[in-house]
Amino acid sequence: MKTASKPLINLLRGHPHPDLIPTVQFRKASELAFSNPSILSQGLNYGPAEGYEPLRRQLAGWLTPFYQPNDPIGPERICISGGASQNLAQILQVFSDPTFTNAWMVSPTYFLACRVFQDSGFHRLRSIPEDEEGISIGFLREELRKSDEKLERDGNLKPTLKPSRPWAKIYRHLIYAVPTFSNPSSITMSRQRREQLVRVARDHDALIITDDVYDQLQWPAAQGLTHTVLEHAVVPRIVDIDRHLEGGSERNGADGFGNSVSNGSFSKIVGPGCRTGWIEGTKKFAGGLSQGWGNTSNSFGSTQSGGAPSQLTATILAGFMESGDLQNHIFQTLQPAYKKRYRTMVSAIEKHLLPLGVTLPRWDRDVVGGYFIWLSLPRPLHGDQVAAQAKEEENLIVAQGSLFRVHGDSAEQDVEGNLRVCFSFENEHLLSEGIERLGRVIHRMRQAQKD
Repeated sequence: MKTASKPLINLLRGHPHPDLIPTVQFRKASELAFSNPSILSQGLNYGPAEGYEPLRRQLAGWLTPFYQPNDPIGPERICISGGASQNLAQILQVFSDPTFTNAWMVSPTYFLACRVFQDSGFHRLRSIPEDEEGISIGFLREELRKSDEKLERDGNLKPTLKPSRPWAKIYRHLIYAVPTFSNPSSITMSRQRREQLVRVARDHDALIITDDVYDQLQWPAAQGLTHTVLEHAVVPRIVDIDRHLEGGSERNGADGFGNSVSNGSFSKIVGPGCRTGWIEGTKKFAGGLSQGWGNTSNSFGSTQSGGAPSQLTATILAGFMESGDLQNHIFQTLQPAYKKRYRTMVSAIEKHLLPLGVTLPRWDRDVVGGYFIWLSLPRPLHGDQVAAQAKEEENLIVAQGSLFRVHGDSAEQDVEGNLRVCFSFENEHLLSEGIERLGRVIHRMRQAQKD
């Protein structure tokens, strides 16, 4: 069959399927917000730098029972942003200086985050490998030690690009990770590894930036006919561990900013067009990021000029959450839908790819989730070649492992023999066919190697 006669199947695009976007519920929340003159007036105004207060309260009230931290989450720990990507950009602008700060990313990494770092002046990013429990702590600890020694030898002891600000700080290191259902590897970092990471960050004045955007999209790994709602996180967030471990940010010698910040977004649980997200950190960190609450002279440049990001959408989302419609959408629609899609794809992988020598990370997990599955190809197959041949011969788009390299790091990164496939976007009946097409490509390439 010629490629042109086959319908395109896209297993690269990490978008929600259009049928899983809650258009009816969102329209209902919009009508409620727009029909209330007080709410609409606030939505059409600049808004406070920290974001729309009712949404911050709703988020705090929802995140507390989901993550179950030792103490309730207060709205003072949260500020609203224009989405997870803008969150990251603002964190880099306020809390880093590329002349002083080193940036580290778990490898394989979410490749679009690299550009955000580069736009903030970080042209050399450092990669940290991961294993089945997540980030490699031994590697990170040793590399941070060597990096600190070099900074001392070079006399690089303080930031030189950005001025001192009483409401913020410049960290020596930044560590970026997607610790739960990681993009792309789908690995979930263990609790022990998270605690170790927090301790290492404290030892080296590092800020851990975690994209926690897939946490609610989870389901039991075991096969079953009935849907089990998972209303609580599978493992504590790093920001919650940092909050409570050995005194948290209020321990002796700490500066109150903390060593972790959680990056949240409505893109995966409502729709990416919302362009609304939130960060959660210590009160001092959130205050610094939202630029000195109640003191506009300290405001971050863009929000001092333009006001709260996504202010109008925030008024809609606050009502969406208050009604319980968002929570119901996550637990009654998204979790079962993505569970079904995941199992459809895994069944196809078991049938068409595993017999060819393709492997998956960790089959023994109790809970799985997210959008993606990370495939390891049988050696010596190369992900770039497999992806190119899949597009040419089967009209199938998959993400080659090299796409997820940490940009600018010359160190060896073991990603060339991998592919990432996504089960969230394509029509469900095409997921199995896409994997079957991929199997045909791999089979032909292995046969060619033998001939």
